[in-house]
Amino acid sequence: MSPTPLPLPAVGRIPLPLPDGWFQVAYSSELIAGGELVRLGYFGTEQVAWRGEDGVARVFDAHCPHLGAHFGHGGTVVGNHLRCPFHHWEFAGDGRCARIPYAKKIPPLARVRAWPVIERNGLVMVWFDKQGRAPSFEIPEVPEFGSSEWTDYSSHEWTVRSCAQELAENSVDPAHFRYVHRTAAVPRAEARADGPCLHVDMEYPIATGEGGVVNGDIEITTWGFGFGVTRFRGIVDTTVVVTGTPFDEGRVHNRLNFMVRKLESEEATAGLGRAFVSEITRQFAEDLPIWENKAHWERPVLCDGDGPINVLRQWAKQWY
Repeated sequence: MSPTPLPLPAVGRIPLPLPDGWFQVAYSSELIAGGELVRLGYFGTEQVAWRGEDGVARVFDAHCPHLGAHFGHGGTVVGNHLRCPFHHWEFAGDGRCARIPYAKKIPPLARVRAWPVIERNGLVMVWFDKQGRAPSFEIPEVPEFGSSEWTDYSSHEWTVRSCAQELAENSVDPAHFRYVHRTAAVPRAEARADGPCLHVDMEYPIATGEGGVVNGDIEITTWGFGFGVTRFRGIVDTTVVVTGTPFDEGRVHNRLNFMVRKLESEEATAGLGRAFVSEITRQFAEDLPIWENKAHWERPVLCDGDGPINVLRQWAKQWY
């Protein structure tokens, strides 16, 4: 019997580099003012996230420029400075060394990379750009977040052995909903690009418990590959804040943060909300074996029912 071949690593299957853009690295609730550092490992490097006593969230490269100590193993927050555990060099919020307790002069190169950070919608996000360019767009506020008319986040996360573009292409691939997720029919999908944003509108049939079908709408807007908002309208209005952050070129940390419009009672909201979240997470799980084993063709053979995949691919070029 021939041995079962091992799956190719994602890097070998997917010839795409890390994309630029805004990406989630933590939830706001994970960072406490003056509290412990959070160790991170995104974009093939290591970082630490921390919050000074001024309440500002910051993300630094993980290693001290002095002799390479890792801030996340014994480093402390002192006021609005990050103190290295090795020699107690202290770094201000912009990454500049502000104090060396045993030195009279601070070397001009004593600086650690401070990542551009935006904290919004309960998320801590960093700007990644391989050429070191400044952020080119903003992440918007999601009006449902924090609204009394909507539930708090119900968050679910996965590590996917793929890349951000492969995950995003699902939103413009209506046919797979019928044949992977077993929807009643192939949804109709339209897409248009608007600078850093990609807008996707989809009509899809939802099977009811009585054997009937209700027409639903999905409105998807993504800002780069790292942040998107998906709004489901049909049986229960649901908004999902979707983030995907590359660990490296072959793995993505994907998070789905669900909010449900409140119904007449907490019981009704919780019941329908759980059912809908369960359905969407089920569909996500069904996509995993395909994402984690498929190859990325730069010139796929497409047919007239495949949806606006080329619209997304043209839009995607700006992130490389």
